[in-house]
Amino acid sequence: MVKVDLNSDIGESFGRYTLGMDDKIIPLVSSCNIACGYHAADPMVMKKTVQMAKDAGIAIGAHPGFPDLMGFGRRNMVVTPEEGAAYVTYQIGALDAFAKSIGMKMQHVKPHGALYNMAGKDYDLALAIAKAIQAYNPELICLALAGSQSVKAARDIGLPVAQEVFADRAYMPDGSLVPRSRPDSMVTDEELAIERVVRMVKEHKVTAVDGQDIEIIPDSICVHGDGVKALAFVSRIRSRLEAEGVTIAPIWDVIK
Repeated sequence: MVKVDLNSDIGESFGRYTLGMDDKIIPLVSSCNIACGYHAADPMVMKKTVQMAKDAGIAIGAHPGFPDLMGFGRRNMVVTPEEGAAYVTYQIGALDAFAKSIGMKMQHVKPHGALYNMAGKDYDLALAIAKAIQAYNPELICLALAGSQSVKAARDIGLPVAQEVFADRAYMPDGSLVPRSRPDSMVTDEELAIERVVRMVKEHKVTAVDGQDIEIIPDSICVHGDGVKALAFVSRIRSRLEAEGVTIAPIWDVIK
């Protein structure tokens, strides 16, 4: 039986500003990555989002990013591996406090934005982050870009790791994501995106921007929930996978 996790980045509202459709996306996914106050969110948003996930019965993870609210954590920062690790520890602890207060157990940690992409290529940064996660709780799963240095670093120290793929992002030939600064970074054709997801899950392959097929392992599929058509898109992906005989399950059930 083929199993895969569907995850979404949620809890990214801030103060009076609302981002995404969390209440509608949450019931459609099996795991969620909750912003921790650095790239987005605030304590009230974090508290509300954790409660929503508990009510829906889905697994939660911390989504730590760079301290860059204005840039939404998508701008690269010059940091040492130790600084990056400290940012991650701080944010894991913040979300875990809300989880513990209502009897929830965190499942995973998925770095956000620029921190995620930088760690995917920088082994030293990836290793520092993996060690920070392990030091906090060695049972937490590192959710990382499939085939990246983050996956290698987690495996090197024995930290549980799940490989993530993206439904609506384009890939470079080396398996990294096409930078958002490029016009071809997103897959905007919904039919194409869904077919790509099915192929990744069933064949472990995806076509890069140069036209070549690359190998990819999908333990978890990220579906963004902040676009105009996001809700229909997520719903269609889930329905198509289930029609293909794929079981949607939280990360810890997929990698066990």
